[in-house]
Amino acid sequence: MKKMIALLIVLVGLSTATMAQNKPAAKEAKPAKEAAKATKAAKPAPAATPAAAPAGKLKADGTPDKRYKENKDAAKPAAGPLKKDGTPDMRYKANKDAAKPAPKKKG
Repeated sequence: MKKMIALLIVLVGLSTATMAQNKPAAKEAKPAKEAAKATKAAKPAPAATPAAAPAGKLKADGTPDKRYKENKDAAKPAAGPLKKDGTPDMRYKANKDAAKPAPKKKG
């Protein structure tokens, strides 16, 4: 009797395990051109202000074109030490001061 109960438990366990391995049906992938058009259409146009516009050449979407020297020089490194991933290390005062926002005027 014990052997039959053990066999029944093993069969129930195996049957549930095999049913759990079924993967859902994969969705059809969009062609690459349609996916690229969808991302371009979903991206809002950047709001360019005349005061914030860089002096160098711009790409069609309004961002600076990094192929030109004047645009490469515009991106300045952090004032203090950097972490391994290239972001400013906020443990140092020089980086903390550079990240502080300008004080708001009352009135």
